[in-house]
Amino acid sequence: MSENRVDPEQYIIKDEPYYEPVADEVERYEAAYSVRMPMMLKGPTGCGKSRFVEYMAHRLGRPLITVACNEDMTASDLVGRFLLDKDGTKWQDGPLTTAARIGAICYLDEVVEARQDTTVVIHPLTDHRRSLPLDKKGELITAHPDFQLVISYNPGYQSLMKDLKQSTKQRFGGLDFDYPAEAIEVTIVARESGVDTATAEKLVQIAHRARNLKGHGLDEGISTRLLVYAGQLIAKGISADAACSMTMVTPLTDDPDMRDTLGAAVQTFFG
Repeated sequence: MSENRVDPEQYIIKDEPYYEPVADEVERYEAAYSVRMPMMLKGPTGCGKSRFVEYMAHRLGRPLITVACNEDMTASDLVGRFLLDKDGTKWQDGPLTTAARIGAICYLDEVVEARQDTTVVIHPLTDHRRSLPLDKKGELITAHPDFQLVISYNPGYQSLMKDLKQSTKQRFGGLDFDYPAEAIEVTIVARESGVDTATAEKLVQIAHRARNLKGHGLDEGISTRLLVYAGQLIAKGISADAACSMTMVTPLTDDPDMRDTLGAAVQTFFG
């Protein structure tokens, strides 16, 4: 159908994303992709889940279509809908449908943010059927042989009201992610931000102290992403104290006592 023809090349990641493996996650994912197993990536915010998917898509030479899930997302946002234009009504595929047609990896980021009545549309694609019914269009799509579905979420935000159904969870293989070991994280921060190793080590040390406060005043620890942000500002000439305040204190908490605690950790290394 002409209106659904999509050039897969537009979703190919041309340049290799920088990703530092922390264990054997690359080999495990490659094995899962070889049998087109749907995959679930679990870990805290900013620990590298999305970068890992980009890296693997590039490594495998597959198109990647990413969807940032939210609570207002409907099944039609994923699957597609009829739209009006000057010639009348035409069908527009959603990102999930497009990925199934062209054999892309479809990555649903923070999938628990979507409503459960939305996420059930992925079920036929994640079992032996590997199909997607377009009920409004009266079409049944059989997924391209190279199609794979990947979802991610942060277990720290789980609740009884915001979690995946068991009927959804048990359709996926899973990989656990966490913040990298200290030496690897230092390498990542230095490489991604442009600061020297000594500065990267100090930033990582501050993060380790803050992560110990998770559940004791902080909902989340300082992510690797925020460390890279801090390093980027320092590399641009912003003072370390100001850079850390902008990226590792202000975004995390509004509590004055917790801000003082984080500020003291910064002063320990950069004071």
